[in-house]
Order: sequence, then structure tokens, then C-alpha cells
Amino acid sequence: MEHTWRWFGPSDPITLDEIRQTGATGIVTALHDVPNDRVWSVEAIGERKATIEAAGLSWSVVESVPVHEAIKQGLAERDALIDTYCQTLRNLAACGIDTVCYNFMPVLDWTRTDLAWRLPDGALALRFDQTAFAAFDLYLLQRPGAEAEYGEDEKAAARTYLEGLDPAGRDRLVDTLIAGLPGAEEHYTLERFRDVLAQYAEIDAERLREHLGVFLRAVIPVAEEVGVRMAIHPDDPPRPLLGLPRVVSTPEDAQWLLDAVPSPANGLTLCTGSYGVRDDIDLAAMARRFGPRIYFVHLRSTRRETPDPRSFHEAPHLDGDVDMVAVIQALVEEERRREGEGGPRLPLRPDHGHHILDDQDRDTRPGYPLYGRMKGLAELRGVELAVRWLTS
Repeated sequence: MEHTWRWFGPSDPITLDEIRQTGATGIVTALHDVPNDRVWSVEAIGERKATIEAAGLSWSVVESVPVHEAIKQGLAERDALIDTYCQTLRNLAACGIDTVCYNFMPVLDWTRTDLAWRLPDGALALRFDQTAFAAFDLYLLQRPGAEAEYGEDEKAAARTYLEGLDPAGRDRLVDTLIAGLPGAEEHYTLERFRDVLAQYAEIDAERLREHLGVFLRAVIPVAEEVGVRMAIHPDDPPRPLLGLPRVVSTPEDAQWLLDAVPSPANGLTLCTGSYGVRDDIDLAAMARRFGPRIYFVHLRSTRRETPDPRSFHEAPHLDGDVDMVAVIQALVEEERRREGEGGPRLPLRPDHGHHILDDQDRDTRPGYPLYGRMKGLAELRGVELAVRWLTS
């Protein structure tokens, strides 16, 4: 498998020279400075690619070409924005880049309530606390209709949690949830966030799926024509939040997507951390079921907490609720099939990572430290080599 590393471009405090020393050979990145309604030019793509290649690496995967909110909402400007998206795919293909990871999550990208939760060993991890989230939803955001979605015990726990926060803690919770995380292309104030949520008041899961279908039927034929593989990322967490629908949360959702446009260009990103939050998904079985259409892999593990398993934190890559050995074994089987029958490369990256050692003194993005991800990549590579040796 191709070992890759997410890099956020020239502004990333982790340099390409440092990445090369981690053992990764491919870069996963995007033109984050280009607004969502603009075409990525051949010139800009080529310049970024040349920078990566000058460091002895390759631009393996685009993560991501963001899908504009107007497309998700099915607004009048949708068709023009889809045309823009398609032109970006053509330009990426012209520069020799053939894999695009994207998502269809409304409003928010991946969501956490704590960006630096201290573990017993001193490492800092990402965490989603359901009680903290409820406190935000009910009493800070004061979302219309939220009261009906929580039980009395949940409301009481959320109120107690909120009362334990000082003003700085409340501001930090708001900022963590809506001010923009790595990968997010929109940053919101609380007032603006309420307005954006209101735009989805009439959009349920069925309607959002219809809008995804419109997008796929327009984009996938272009991707197939120019030789680009599209790999949708699952929802994170994989369930509805804040009254917003989510439609890429289960194996059934993935099957619907593949059936909607049955093309080799229409594929999946297998994110073990996102899907792994659910206790009803067998990730190794999912890897085998969808293997031929998995074009990108995010490997990380999460740990569901007690007493409420909706709360979780990022665990070490080989710990948590994900059977990483079984997942990697399934992926090795798929890669061997591709080697025998012909098929695309299978890039993977260590997703997220704990802030350990000097990571805690470096100004890196939450979940994207240097040493924590390097540790994860080393562990994953070790498992892969062991699986290959034991099954050869």
C-alpha cells in the first residue's frame, strides 16, 4: 500500500522535508486557499505539484475538493457550481492527479468538543463528549427544536456541565465546534451558524440524498472520462447532528452511493475512525465487501466511552475499538487482488494522531501533529509487513 501524509500546504508548520523523513512517500493535500466556488487552475495545481515533487514526494491524493453548500442544499446556483467542480477535476487530471477525496456533510466537517484532551500517559487527543455537545446545542446555540431531541437526564447533565464552565471555557467550546477544524472550508460565528442551520430546515436525509445523487450523476461521468477516481469520506461522527441529516454513515449508505452511479470512478474512502465510532459495523467485513471500490484509506482508531457510547476519543492507532490488524489484513488481500487482476494503487494515511513529545510545543493543527502521526504510521507499517509475511 502507498503510505501517504496529509499536508496543508506551504502554511503547514510541518515541512515536506520532515514528512519525507517519516517514511511516507505520497502527499495528501489541496489548494485550501481557493474559494469553494472557483476553479482550481492548471497553473496553481502544477505549482503545488512541482513543490511536492521537488521534495522527493508525490502528490498522491487530493483531500479535498470541497462541495459547495449550495450543491448540498440544491439551490439555483447548483448547476454552475457543479460545472466549476467538474472543471477542477479536468484540470487535476491534466496534471496527472487521479484520486480525489471529498465529503457531503452539511455545514460542518468532522466535529469534536475537545481538541486537546489529556490521556493518562500525558498525550493530547481529540474527543467528542456527548454531554458537552448537548450543552452547546441546548444552551449556547439554543437551536430551535433541540429540546425535543434530548431526554430530561441529558438536559440536566448538559446544564450541570455548562454551569461548570467559566466564560473562557464556553467560548472555547463554541470555537471548537463551529469556528473551523482542519479540512473545514467555512468558519462561523454563533449568529451566522444559526442562520446556516436554518437553511437546512426543510432538508431531511431523503432530500439530502437526492442532492447527492444529482451531484454524482453530473460529476462521476466527467471523472470517469478524465481518469479520476472519486472517494467519498464518511460522516464524522456518523450520525445526524444539530438537526442536520447525514447520508454517508453506514455500509448501507455506501452501497446506495455506489449503486446510484455504477461507475469505476465512483468510490469510497474507508475511514476506520469515522465508521468505527459505530458499534454495529464490522470494519474488516466492510473492507472486504467494498474492497474494489475503496480508493483511499484513513487508518485511525477511536474508543467509545461509558456510560454513553456516543462520546468517544481518538485512541492509539493499534488500540481502541477498531480491530486494525483485521482491517489491514482485508486491505492487503484487496491489494493482492489488484496486483493479480490489475487495479489502482491503494493509498493510505495515518489519520489524526496524539500530540506527544515536542508536538505539544509545536503550533500544528489539532489531530495533525508530526510525532504522533509518525508513530501511527510506523505502527501501521509494522502491522502491514507482519500481515504480508504471515499470509505469504
